[in-house]
Amino acid sequence: MKVHEFLEHHGIAGNPFAEEDAQNDTVFKRTCLETTFHPAWDKVYGDPSDPSTAIVFGEKGSGKTALKLQMVRQFERHNEASPDARTFVTLYDDFNPFLDRFVSRVGRGRAVEKSLGQWKLWDHMDAILTLAVTQLVTSIVGETRKLPRLTRPQARDLALLAACYDQSTAESFPVRWSRLRRRVGYRAWLGEWPRLLAVAATAGFVAAVIAGASRGDLGWLGRWWPWAALVACLIPCTWRWLRSGWRAWRIVGSMRSGNRTVGQLTRALSRMPEVDLAGQPLPSLPRSDDRYELVAKLQGVLAALGWNGWVVIVDRLDEPDLINGSAERMRQVIWPMLDNKFLKVPGLGFKLLLPQELYGFIERESEAFHQRARLDKQNLVPSLQWTGETLYDIASTRVKAASVGTPPATLAQLFDPAIDQRRLIDGLRSLRVPRQLFKFLYRLLVAHCHSHTDERPVYTISPERFESELALFRRDQDAFDRGLAPR
Repeated sequence: MKVHEFLEHHGIAGNPFAEEDAQNDTVFKRTCLETTFHPAWDKVYGDPSDPSTAIVFGEKGSGKTALKLQMVRQFERHNEASPDARTFVTLYDDFNPFLDRFVSRVGRGRAVEKSLGQWKLWDHMDAILTLAVTQLVTSIVGETRKLPRLTRPQARDLALLAACYDQSTAESFPVRWSRLRRRVGYRAWLGEWPRLLAVAATAGFVAAVIAGASRGDLGWLGRWWPWAALVACLIPCTWRWLRSGWRAWRIVGSMRSGNRTVGQLTRALSRMPEVDLAGQPLPSLPRSDDRYELVAKLQGVLAALGWNGWVVIVDRLDEPDLINGSAERMRQVIWPMLDNKFLKVPGLGFKLLLPQELYGFIERESEAFHQRARLDKQNLVPSLQWTGETLYDIASTRVKAASVGTPPATLAQLFDPAIDQRRLIDGLRSLRVPRQLFKFLYRLLVAHCHSHTDERPVYTISPERFESELALFRRDQDAFDRGLAPR
């Protein structure tokens, strides 16, 4: 007996339990994304008009990525309903490029744990600013409609942020930065005069040499004043380039997770007037103070463009190659971020979706850590738990979503009437999380269909089959929890 025939008999198109990852789950995206929420949803999501921080701990498969996708969708709906008070959403869920660049710069020849031990709060801030600025610049240069007018300081701030943090690979940095300046109206002619003077003086000198050579009159080249005039015209440009190069070298050296080159940054800074750079915060020192000011500048630009709030969603901390599921390495990376000053920046909310293993570290931390992190203020969810009733509802919703008949199929009709709803709920409760729920129901459907022939099909799952498969699955689940078997 084939699984698809069993499901078609009940009016179900496709197996609603085949996918285990919300990122690729079409059934979830089609229906559950906006209908099935965890009981802690309101605490985690908060008020989109006034973003707040929430820290969630959940075991693998408990729905952290689903929670992320649901938040993104709800923020999109909020932005559509409130175009003048939108929320800017940044996904900080791919640590690989930042950690790889960081370790290649500070950890050559060192153990990974020692390298990650050097990861600091400002490295997180650089990574978040990189993602946010790149996302913002992409939306600006790709927008055909007229942008809200920025003040000159705001246009300068955006140009400066893009020079340091825009890391798009869609086009070359000089072209993209020039397009951004034109779009936001940052006309920095004052910053161009040293370069234009040097170009004009060089061109004039070459022209004079060519003209003199054609007449056979180059005696003036032996005098001091032509060379003095040329050097005088080149000095401002040379000084400006050296000063910009020094700034760029310090910034690139301090931004340990970035990929901006000294040459690219030197060219950008040299085209900004000195008066626009004087006194401005730059990420040129290994400290967070300047980054806080840059965050505030980005918030000011976002507000001018119609985004009244900013949310950063952190997910998939356990997946980077350098972490590879290690709880200790995860702790080394995320712990610097648990700083109350950072997590409570006005107008900025963090949604930290963290693996359950890290909660044990928190319980063993010192008083100094708890005073710095102030987790009591961060909408803490210690465990993303699911009740048997909620898991039953999730499975029922998925069956209904995959149904093509009228009325839609139900989960209960897949089972023999001898298995009542209470027994189903009690059995599913032991699976703990949605991913294990989907794995079990998929395995149960396959086992049931393999135990019957096409000639004598049986279209309900018997109590014996349910109990035996549940016992086997729970045994495998316990073995995996003890680290004894793959799952």
